[in-house]
Amino acid sequence: MDVIDKKLFVDSFQYFDKEIIAEIIDIFLDDYSERLTTIKNSIDTLNFEELKFHAHSLKGVVANFAAPSVQEIAKSLETKGVNSENINLLEDFEILNTLTNQLAEELKAMKADYS
Repeated sequence: MDVIDKKLFVDSFQYFDKEIIAEIIDIFLDDYSERLTTIKNSIDTLNFEELKFHAHSLKGVVANFAAPSVQEIAKSLETKGVNSENINLLEDFEILNTLTNQLAEELKAMKADYS
């Protein structure tokens, strides 16, 4: 099952030049691994303020790519950061990590259409 809603993705980027779309994808691909590491570190240290900030940031970025499942789990982690909830953080991170990596793979495959 795809993480990206391809129809929504195409609708969202319909007025963008292909080169811009490819560049936006590249920016995400360059950054996402570091973002995940930062979120994991904030969970490991129970730094809820950082968790809130970085989960919110990732949620906003993935919203651009029409990936609601990734957005949803990032929002869940953001909410746990806001509420300082140490409940299933590692489990949620593992889901986020898996889905974000799947998103990256789908974006790599789609990028060929925009290059």
